[in-house]
Amino acid sequence: MTISPGDPPEPPRPRWLSDDEQRTWQAYLHATTLLEDHLDRQLQRDAGMPHVYYGLLVQLSEAPEGRLRMTELAEGAKITRSRLSHAVARLEKNGWVRREDCPSDKRGQLAVLTDDGRAMLVRSAPGHVAAVRQALFDRLTPEQVESLGAIMAIVAEGLQPSGRGADVPWRR
Repeated sequence: MTISPGDPPEPPRPRWLSDDEQRTWQAYLHATTLLEDHLDRQLQRDAGMPHVYYGLLVQLSEAPEGRLRMTELAEGAKITRSRLSHAVARLEKNGWVRREDCPSDKRGQLAVLTDDGRAMLVRSAPGHVAAVRQALFDRLTPEQVESLGAIMAIVAEGLQPSGRGADVPWRR
């Protein structure tokens, strides 16, 4: 086939996964789906909340004075502002979080961990840590834990967009 100067370029051919890569990809998908379900079920049973809500409470507990701007909380959780707003509304309903106006930005809001929210974390953290340990770390050797951490850091770094125009969930 002859290509003329005005013809659009041919799209690149897909780089299909090798058999080993496909097995690894499928194992990763299977394991992460099962792990997230395991942690969700444990937290629903023991604390009455999904894993993502627990993560929000943990972020707030680690923030200075237990407070974060909503945009920072969304970024830390890697979720959309809409999903965060819904989650914080549910956490407020339970008395675990309250919203405050941001003193430095009239348009911004802060999410603040309440004493009841901190108490919920204290009660639910031991069971959650046990579930994480049982589902993941107790199954791996120390060398595998180190390798998994290094691999996940590389993947996360490669996927973490930067710049003001980056299409990331917490800006949607």
